[in-house]
Amino acid sequence: MTERLPLSSPDVGDAEEQALIKAFRSGWIAPVGPDLNAFESELAAFNDRTHCVGLASGSAALHLGLLTLGVRPGDAVLTSSMTFAATANAITYTGAEPVFIDSDSTGSINVDLLAQAAEELTAEGRKIGAIVPVDLLGKIVDHKAIAEVATRHDVPILSDAAESVGATRYGMPAGAFGTAAAVSFNGNKIMTTSGGGALLTDDADLAEQARYLSTQARQPVLHYEHTDIGYNYRLSNLLAALGRAQLRRLPGMIERRHQIRDTYRSLFASLDGVELFGEPDTSSQDGTRDNAWLTSIVVDPVRTGWTRDELLQHLAKHQIEARPLWKPMHLQPVFSESRKFTDGTSQRFFKTGLSLPSGSANDNEQIARVTCAIREFTEARR
Repeated sequence: MTERLPLSSPDVGDAEEQALIKAFRSGWIAPVGPDLNAFESELAAFNDRTHCVGLASGSAALHLGLLTLGVRPGDAVLTSSMTFAATANAITYTGAEPVFIDSDSTGSINVDLLAQAAEELTAEGRKIGAIVPVDLLGKIVDHKAIAEVATRHDVPILSDAAESVGATRYGMPAGAFGTAAAVSFNGNKIMTTSGGGALLTDDADLAEQARYLSTQARQPVLHYEHTDIGYNYRLSNLLAALGRAQLRRLPGMIERRHQIRDTYRSLFASLDGVELFGEPDTSSQDGTRDNAWLTSIVVDPVRTGWTRDELLQHLAKHQIEARPLWKPMHLQPVFSESRKFTDGTSQRFFKTGLSLPSGSANDNEQIARVTCAIREFTEARR
């Protein structure tokens, strides 16, 4: 039976294995250690930040980021509707209410709707605890426009950069935006620590508070003393060692994903009714480039004569994993009662968008397997 080709599997090898063995043999098996300290320092420098707190997941980074920014029960937090559930879940952990904002034509948060939401909530007397824009599939949002809304309403920004490590906008790295930024190193991300994440900031007090809360809020005394509710959110030293090796390889892994995207771009260039999602994504004069974490397409069935779901089913028969774009949070049953400012854009992307195998671990033969399957499908429907 043909082996299933995954969407974005971990890209690890000898460098990662040696880093783990070295950390293991050093004796630093317990959660903290020299590799964690070094990883935090290297990751902060990579993102032009002063401070970094290594954490167990991107979700933990979002949760602690919100808490340290002062988000409290009853606050409204404005965020992208088109995102993975972790973004909205982290908001609810604090007792705040997520308010979902629709996408613009590129998939990023719609800044006009964001401004409308901020105006309406302020007029109602609601406290807006934070704005949490999401860098969708590795493309950084328009932080300049978002910052104008945030400044006008005196609201902090927590950037959800879980999917965009290694991307740039205006010449700045993904983790450099907002009062703080949350990043993820889950197994399917652009780089991985198996499971893990980090909170990046230039605010020393915010970083210190996040580190304190991430270690069960223990007071600095010999016995166990607690004056706050804390969390077991610290990244382990062993996983940090894996992260250090991945960070060194990250530029090459990003280049490989862009090569794969270029292959898909050539495949669909002459096919009417199919567009790459989120374009443009290449280097530009203002220093903007995404990390090509996932390459996705949007299908117009009126023009193609076939649907996204038909292509998805065809790929599945060939043991090729593909996945619809994120189902918007305002359409999720768990958030059906939440406030939303939408115009149907993210819902349309969910119905017509498809992510294709994009992992940097995929070799040319594997990507050719995908393109051959797609050609077979499209040619049969001409």
